[in-house]
Amino acid sequence: MKISSLALALSVPILSAQPAFANGDKKAELARPAIFDDLVSCRDITDAAQRLACYDEKVGALDAAEKNNDIILTDKASVQEAKKGLFGLSLPSIKIFDKDDTEINEISGVVASAYQRNYRWTIILEDGAKWVQTETSSIVRSPKKGMPVEIRKASLGSFLVNIDGQRAIKMRREN
Repeated sequence: MKISSLALALSVPILSAQPAFANGDKKAELARPAIFDDLVSCRDITDAAQRLACYDEKVGALDAAEKNNDIILTDKASVQEAKKGLFGLSLPSIKIFDKDDTEINEISGVVASAYQRNYRWTIILEDGAKWVQTETSSIVRSPKKGMPVEIRKASLGSFLVNIDGQRAIKMRREN
């Protein structure tokens, strides 16, 4: 992402590229990168010419850091999309995901492929997520490419999957 204006740089949340894991405290704040704090501190300069020079210097440094992947620029919608893509996987608590407090409990998808082995279905969604049936209960219609899928959290870490509006079956995510 190329930064084209100071307004854009100030309106986009900035997240550190280094892994940030929560220590069990969901409300722990993700520290802002020092380079962003340096940019914000330019506001305190009273002389207009010096303030502009400060902004020019700090925005240049911010742009260079982003190009070198020292920081990652993203927005809330991108974080939500990442959370949806990770739905069903068992992951550590990551501060960048915990910060917005919105938990994903249900997702929708579309079957890309499906097969059955040992009376258990495996479905691959269009986004590449692989879901495997954990019980041998049957469904009326076999999953086929293009069928809609609703996946929701259930008890004890399990997931219930409705394929094309049929009754739910228990599944787990494998990738």
